[in-house]
Amino acid sequence: MKIVVLGGYGVFGKRLVRLLVRDGQDVVVAGRAAQKAQALADEVGASALAIDRSGDLAPLWALSPDAVVDAAGPFHAYGGDPYTLARACITHGVNYLDLADDPAFCAGIGVLDGAAKKAGVFVLSGASSVPAISSAAVAALAADMTEIDMIDTAILPGNRAPRGRAVVASILHQNGRPFPVLMDGVERSVRSWSAPDRFDLGQGIVRRGWMIEVPDHRLFGPFFGARTVFFRAGLELGVMNHGLAALSLLRGSLRFGIAAWFVSLMVVLAKLLWPFGTDEGGMTVAVIGYGPAGWQRKDWRLVATAGEGPFIPAVASRVILRDAAAIAPGARPAVSEVSLPSVQAGMTDLAVTFETQEAPVVPLFVRQLGDDFVQLPVEVQEAHHVYGPRRWAGQARVTRGGTLWARGLAALFRFPPAAQAVPVTVTMTPQRGGELWKRQFGRAAFRSFLQQDQGQMTEQFGPFTFVLGLHVGEGQLHFPVLSGRLGPVRLPRILLPQSEAREYAKEGRFHFDVALRAPFTRALMVHYQGWLERENPSKAS
Repeated sequence: MKIVVLGGYGVFGKRLVRLLVRDGQDVVVAGRAAQKAQALADEVGASALAIDRSGDLAPLWALSPDAVVDAAGPFHAYGGDPYTLARACITHGVNYLDLADDPAFCAGIGVLDGAAKKAGVFVLSGASSVPAISSAAVAALAADMTEIDMIDTAILPGNRAPRGRAVVASILHQNGRPFPVLMDGVERSVRSWSAPDRFDLGQGIVRRGWMIEVPDHRLFGPFFGARTVFFRAGLELGVMNHGLAALSLLRGSLRFGIAAWFVSLMVVLAKLLWPFGTDEGGMTVAVIGYGPAGWQRKDWRLVATAGEGPFIPAVASRVILRDAAAIAPGARPAVSEVSLPSVQAGMTDLAVTFETQEAPVVPLFVRQLGDDFVQLPVEVQEAHHVYGPRRWAGQARVTRGGTLWARGLAALFRFPPAAQAVPVTVTMTPQRGGELWKRQFGRAAFRSFLQQDQGQMTEQFGPFTFVLGLHVGEGQLHFPVLSGRLGPVRLPRILLPQSEAREYAKEGRFHFDVALRAPFTRALMVHYQGWLERENPSKAS
C-alpha cells in the first residue's frame, strides 16, 4: 500500500513513517523541506517528495497513492477552507487520515461525508491519541455499561519528549481561551489550562494535568451518551505547568494574542529544559458508569518509557492502515474506528505497558455515614449520590455578621455578601476519593474539598482543614466542626469557628441552613439558607 505522509519529518510524522516502514508499507515522506524529507527517507528506506500542502499537489497525485496522512499541522491555522487537502483526496479517490487534535477541525470533517461515500474512500480526522485511541479505550471500558456518567482522560508526556513548533503553537493558541465542557449533562465554559487534577499512571508515576480543549469534549457526549467529559494534559516539570497556568490567567483576563516570536521563544525554552525530568510519560482513560455490577470506575492506563511516548499519537493511523479495507467509506472523526486490542497490538514493538483496573464507586457521604445514610430523606440522599460531577441550582438568603472581626474572617474565606434572594449553584466534583464543592452565590464563589481522613470527614478551605462531626439526627444531616488545623498545626478550640449546619427536605425539595460563627467572639460571620434542585437530573441517579 502506497502511503504519503505529509509533514513526515515532523515530531509525530517521522514516527508514523518509521512504524509504517516496519509494517512493510510503501511510504513517501513528504513536506516543504526537501532535504529533511530525503534524509529521513534515506535513513528508513522510504521515498521522498518535496511538496507544499497549500500549493500545487500535482506531484502528489502523480504517485497514485492509496492513502495520504496529514501529520503537519497546526490544524487550527489551516485558513478559510481547512479541508482543501481532504477534498483533493476525495476527488482523486485517495483515502485520507490526519493527526488533528483541533476540536473544530476534527468535528467538522463530516461536511465531506457525502462526497467521500460517493467516491468510495474514507476521510478520518483525529486518527491519533485523541479521539481515536481515547475513544477505543472508552468503548472497551464501557462495553457492559448501560449508563456512562463520566469520561475522564489525561495525557501526561515525559519532559524529554520532543516538542515541535506545531505542537507548541497548538498549546499556546488555546491557552487561556474559554471552551465548552460537558458537565453533568450541560455545557459549561472552562478556561484552557485551568482546573488541575492529579493522575496516577501506575509504576510510581503521578502527574498533574490541566484542562485543555480536544475533540473528545465535543464528540464523546453524544457518541457515548456520557453526562460529563473531561480531558487534561500536563507536562512533567512543574515550572512549565505553572508557567502555562499563569499565562492562562493573563490571557483569560487581558485577551491578548500569541505572536510568532513568542512561539519561537517557547520552543527555545522547551529545548533548554529538555535535560531535566525523564523520558517516561503516559495516558489514562477513566470511565464511571452503571452496569451489571452497579456503579463502577474502570481505568485504562498506558505508560511509555525509553523515550517512545511520541510514537503513541501515530499508532492509531498505523492500525487503520494495517487493515484499510475494513474502514467504511465516508468522512468523520476517528471515534471508535479501531478497537482497544488492535491499538495495543499496534504497540507491541514499542516500550509501552498497559493495565486496566476496575472498582466499585461508593459516594463519599455514603461511605462516611454507612447504614445511617438511608435514614435521610430521599431529597438529601440524592444530593450526595455523586458518581460524576453534580450541579444543583436554587436560591438563598444570606446574612452577614456586623463586627469587624467577623467581616474580616468572612472576607478571608470568601463567603458571599448579604442578600435577601440570590441565585445559588453548588457543583460537586469527585476528586482523589473526595469531593470538590464549588458554591456560587450570585457573583461570589468559594470552594472547599471534602474527604475521609482516618475515618473522619474533613473539609479543607485553602490551608485550613476542619474535622466535621457528620451525623444524622431527626431526619436531617448535621455538619458540626469538631477540630481543625492550619497546615499541619492543630488549632486550639478557642480558634475554631462554630458551625451550625444542616441539610433537610421540605415540600419535596433539598434545603440547607448554614450558620458560621467566628472564633473567640462567637459573633456571626455568615448565615446562608435556601433550597437547591438538580439542574439536569435526566439519566442519572
